[in-house]
Amino acid sequence: MEQIIRSPERLAGSLAVPGDKSVSHRSLILNAVANGTATVTGISDGADVQSTAACLRAMGVSIDPLEEPGSFRVDGLGANLNEPSDLLDAGNSGTSMRLLSGLLASQDFLSVLSGDGSLRSRPMGRIVQPLQQMGASIMGRNGNTLAPLAIRGGSLRSIEYEMPVASAQVKSCLMLAGLAAQGPTVLHQPALSRDHTERMMSAMGVRIENDGLTLTLHPAELQAVDVAVPGDISSAAFWMVAGLIHPNARVTITGVGLNPSRAGIIDALQMMGAGHSLRLENERVEGGEPVADVVASSASLKGIDLGGEIIPIMIDELPVLAVAACFAEGDTVIRDAAELRVKESDRIAATVSELTRLGGSLEPREDGMVIHGVGRLTGAEVESHDDHRLAMSMAVAGLVASGETTIHGAEDASVSYPVFWDHLAGLVGDGN
Repeated sequence: MEQIIRSPERLAGSLAVPGDKSVSHRSLILNAVANGTATVTGISDGADVQSTAACLRAMGVSIDPLEEPGSFRVDGLGANLNEPSDLLDAGNSGTSMRLLSGLLASQDFLSVLSGDGSLRSRPMGRIVQPLQQMGASIMGRNGNTLAPLAIRGGSLRSIEYEMPVASAQVKSCLMLAGLAAQGPTVLHQPALSRDHTERMMSAMGVRIENDGLTLTLHPAELQAVDVAVPGDISSAAFWMVAGLIHPNARVTITGVGLNPSRAGIIDALQMMGAGHSLRLENERVEGGEPVADVVASSASLKGIDLGGEIIPIMIDELPVLAVAACFAEGDTVIRDAAELRVKESDRIAATVSELTRLGGSLEPREDGMVIHGVGRLTGAEVESHDDHRLAMSMAVAGLVASGETTIHGAEDASVSYPVFWDHLAGLVGDGN
């Protein structure tokens, strides 16, 4: 699918982004193996979360839609899932594969997890190795580092594990396995990552201790809890950046989840000089997660040096931040972000390549990139690289580029944001 974008005279409106993808995955997975029944509202309707739901249903979990859109009733099976009769397809979702692997490591049956071509190329050794240390039998391609993964679960022992990367997916995988381990699981993290799993498990009765970067989880049975899923800040980031860099814009994104372990994009944009052009309104707490409406309007930005602890809490937003950096005064340096190379695409190479096609001036680095603020982009043909975040980042670039931008692979946006193009059309009105 091709999508043609032109810069409108004005960018304005209010919208609600899909439910937070990370919270949506966890609300289904954790309630699936809890005791009792839960109602989950505001769930993401993206393909990734649908993959998680389909895998859980294949193991006997009842996930039934309710009358309100995005709402489901989940009937937990406790700790005992049913052996699937066929391969479990995680689609394009690394979250589905990694979290479900942790869940399946304790199940006394055989399961096989696979996905699309992109997912089958993403690194799985980072979860396979510690799960094997816990006693699970796992086999995969390329020395057990690539999917499909064949898992024979069973009785697990606890481990103390030094995590090589700050990854919420790896951490959550091992926490899910640790629920059934014989003793506490201790994880030493190199840096903090998003903490949705800790919050939700705690609400479901799990004892979790945090001491700096060390997390200790004690085995427990989960008790079902209702979850109100907030708006996805990773999806909201596209409209934040669009509102800031378009010369005549005011965009309001309602009900955005602002969990501190996810809100690095807000901090980064403020570091770039967004100031009062990026405001939080109607701040509140819903379902244990901080939520607010975010208002973004035209601003003058400056280049920054971005690295260290902020990177893990905004890793998914770095491609669209690079778009903002093209319009900032001076250079923006992104470092400590080598994880970008093993996402749905090599997001360092893809971001540099596509923004360069639009007239941007970028230099790739092994762990990031340097973006020289040129203050303008020119429409051209660009590719999504089978990556939903690249497709949407190029759309934001097209909203401020002169001329016409054609995005090939625009349908990839549906992986996390099925109504993205509808929302874009609403913001540009007759100007696109």
